[in-house]
Amino acid sequence: MSLYSVLLVDDEEDVIRTMLKKVDWEGIGFRVMGYAHNGIEALDLAEAEAPDVVLTDIKMPYMDGLELARNLKIMYPTVRILIFSGFDEFEYAKEAIRLEVEEYILKPVDADELRRIFARIKESLDREMDEKRNVQKLRDYYMESLPLLQENFYSTLVEGNVAEDSIPGYLRDYQIEMDSPMYTVVVVHTSTTQLPEGISAVLLTESVRRLARERLAEKWDAKMFPHEGNIVMLAPCRTQEDVVRITDEAESFCRLARHVSQAVVTIGIGKACTEISRIPESYQGAREAVSYRSIYGSGRAINIAEIEPGEGRAADNTQKKLHALFKAVKMNTQEAVRKEADACVDELTSGGVSLSIHRFMIMELVSSLYRFAVSNRIEPEPIFGEDESLFRNVTNMDSRQLREWLYKVSLAMWEQLRISRESGVQTFVGKAIDYVRDNYGDQDLTIDKICGILGVSAAYFSTTFKKETGKTFIAFLTDYRMEQAVQRLVEGDDKTYVIAAQVGYADPAYFSYVFKKSFGVSPSKYRSERR
Repeated sequence: MSLYSVLLVDDEEDVIRTMLKKVDWEGIGFRVMGYAHNGIEALDLAEAEAPDVVLTDIKMPYMDGLELARNLKIMYPTVRILIFSGFDEFEYAKEAIRLEVEEYILKPVDADELRRIFARIKESLDREMDEKRNVQKLRDYYMESLPLLQENFYSTLVEGNVAEDSIPGYLRDYQIEMDSPMYTVVVVHTSTTQLPEGISAVLLTESVRRLARERLAEKWDAKMFPHEGNIVMLAPCRTQEDVVRITDEAESFCRLARHVSQAVVTIGIGKACTEISRIPESYQGAREAVSYRSIYGSGRAINIAEIEPGEGRAADNTQKKLHALFKAVKMNTQEAVRKEADACVDELTSGGVSLSIHRFMIMELVSSLYRFAVSNRIEPEPIFGEDESLFRNVTNMDSRQLREWLYKVSLAMWEQLRISRESGVQTFVGKAIDYVRDNYGDQDLTIDKICGILGVSAAYFSTTFKKETGKTFIAFLTDYRMEQAVQRLVEGDDKTYVIAAQVGYADPAYFSYVFKKSFGVSPSKYRSERR
């Protein structure tokens, strides 16, 4: 049977020895992973091995039990903390309750009481462990989550973000059957600008969704899911004639939706594909077909193969280039953004499509850029302006003008994303570092204080600070204070206790303790060795 780990913390050696001697720890299901004489030592032990339970005194030098508890809760939110003390004071009890301390025990500690408390904690830990190991519960949870996992997979698949060699694994894990000879993607778009009186867009969309499931998805055994404000279906087909029949039934559905739900529904049907990995191409074709409602009218079914014989590939390639451009804007350098913008324009101006299709593709480009900006919280007006003639202006540009415009827009979005990322994380970490450099002599400088100044939670600050600097905030503060102390020891003649106060330590003994821990010798010896 595995034992739960417990860390003992008390500055009185006799108390620790008594607890080690009088309690049969293994007999009650625990093992003492170690013991410490103050909070600093306890944190070092806890960083090396996460304890299940910490039993700590309150009054200790350097770091008391309550501050230790606060730090442990940041590091390990589920750790069980027991506090014992000879100080029966209400304020300690209140703080212990706020920190979600399991028990507040008064000294002297009674061994029988301690055994009873740990027996109760063990029961609680056992229950948690049983729940984690309960395979049936995990399976139930997985099955409950399965519909959402499947929908997320379908959305990722149609966007082309699933590697071909990983598709079989997803189908197996998410219990999805896709063994039809062909698949075509159907996009059902409900107009939110032509709403019947008294019905909200949400209710109208839900009405169309239910109708689509009943009249289309169930009949064709299609995978149906919401995506980017539309209803998307992956419809299995055995022959090209099935695609024609789906188009006809989609046309009938548009009329039915108008009659039953008073909804203006446009349905786009993509080209059929024989490989699951090609479904993104069918999806892009279906989306493009929906966009043709500005030409062919809303409230009908549009099959991309019928309106663009032989030209669907050009649109597909443009979407691929555009996807690469968006990826560069999000993740890469200015040079990569320029390269992908050039590739996108090269595809748009390569010829092989009619003038009307070319203009439509330019309009789709502008719409995609605008949607990308909005979905990534980029302010669109400074980039695109407020001129209502934007579409007309861009469609009338020659290749050189289009190239310059696309690069300008892409670079502006890249810059906004870069600034947003840096201001979100690096700014507050940098502010914290600057504050330490300016205020390292403040003896009350703590994580709570710096978080209050920055306006972030201690847990988020601690995690982010360590990720950005490679150190915990306490370690960074201590190292910086030690650097300043070394400089004063070598260059000046101040007494050790004066230097201790200058670098933020009210207790000279604790300063010497930290200094020796950092450099292996006392401050006075360090000074003498370097002079």
